[in-house]
Amino acid sequence: MSRRRRRPPAEPVEVAINDLSHDGRGVSDVDGKTFFVHGALQGERVRARMTGIRRRFIEGEVLEVLEPSPHRVTPVCPHFGQCGGCSLQHLEPGQQILAKQNTLAQNLARIGQVEPAIMWDPITGPQWHYRRKARLSVRHVAGKGRVLVGFRERYGRFVADMSECHVLWPDIGNRLTALSDLVGSLDAFRDIPQIEVACGDNGSALIFRHMVPLTQSDRGLMVAFARQSGLAIFLQSGGPATIALLEPEQFQLQYGIPEFDLTLEFGPLDFVQVNGEMNRKMVARAVELLALTAHDRVLDLFCGLGNFTLSIARRAGTAIGVEGDAQLIRLATHNAARNGIGNASFFVADLTEEPGSASWLQGGYDKVLIDPPRSGAEAILPHVAASGARRVVYVSCHPGSLARDAGILVRDHGYVLQGAGVMDMFPHTGHVESIALFERP
Repeated sequence: MSRRRRRPPAEPVEVAINDLSHDGRGVSDVDGKTFFVHGALQGERVRARMTGIRRRFIEGEVLEVLEPSPHRVTPVCPHFGQCGGCSLQHLEPGQQILAKQNTLAQNLARIGQVEPAIMWDPITGPQWHYRRKARLSVRHVAGKGRVLVGFRERYGRFVADMSECHVLWPDIGNRLTALSDLVGSLDAFRDIPQIEVACGDNGSALIFRHMVPLTQSDRGLMVAFARQSGLAIFLQSGGPATIALLEPEQFQLQYGIPEFDLTLEFGPLDFVQVNGEMNRKMVARAVELLALTAHDRVLDLFCGLGNFTLSIARRAGTAIGVEGDAQLIRLATHNAARNGIGNASFFVADLTEEPGSASWLQGGYDKVLIDPPRSGAEAILPHVAASGARRVVYVSCHPGSLARDAGILVRDHGYVLQGAGVMDMFPHTGHVESIALFERP
């Protein structure tokens, strides 16, 4: 028998908000169920509308703030609340970072059952126009008579009607209307579902995904836009292998880590950290925590295109990077060569599976850096411990998986969690990036 979902009552409710969820929603309770209220802040009393009733919780949104938090601010972006790209612009930045620090501490205690000896001060950077990588949705909306280009709305079904974005890199965030006009002028205006954004220190690129071959007229309009805006334009007709540069004739994205005299090249769809200034601070902090010497042999797991590995190689005797994406390993090897680094080697391996007797595991390590995806690094942790590493620096994009792995390192492998703290890689969102240090006594 099918289970029918209860229809939310039309009548608003008045509630007190006693907490802030990890994704930036206010937390209250109604009839014994947790009530997540979008747009509400801790300490507020609000009138809210229920939008969904689940088995264990209720979802809703603010209709009116009756007693505002002293930390509530007016959002800078006119599209806040409709666009799903940000969730915390209504909370002052200092309180945003405190909320993220609290989320990290709660996850470590509840999931990992560990507590750092020191909770470090947060690492912060630019609050606006920081985002260098993004996927913009594109859709022609007949009712509006034009093409919409932007992030999806808060509930994900539709493209938000946006004219500007205050977190995207200015090259892009200030040109959403121009992009809308460009796509709307094309013969293929109904057949471009997305535009990828990739920005480097040397320029910005747009990758247009198109479902039908483009006419010469469309290509001409795109070339003209590229020349007028100074943006590079790539076309993508299928999978990643179909990406081709349209304009200019030559363009290579790159970013620098000047503290380590590095310039790294990357492709328009390759993974790089979205916040360039925060990335430089993060790399410097990780290298500081590793306390490298010229004799150290260091392992960098989930190394990507060498973001940490090459900086480590500048200070250590040997750096070994391991990553599951063969394209990123090719790029890491290329970046090592172009920066004149001869003491770094790279290997392809699926770090979510048992590595067995892989060559890169032989010989042991003095220090290890781990920078895993959201799923964490659980499968590889026994090998980290077996490597003999005295010091492990863990960079995390998800506090829950960090907390789980911290518990494993501490309880199963004898490490001590010396310190942890958040890094504000994504201001005005609920994303919690963090860094932690583990040592063996």
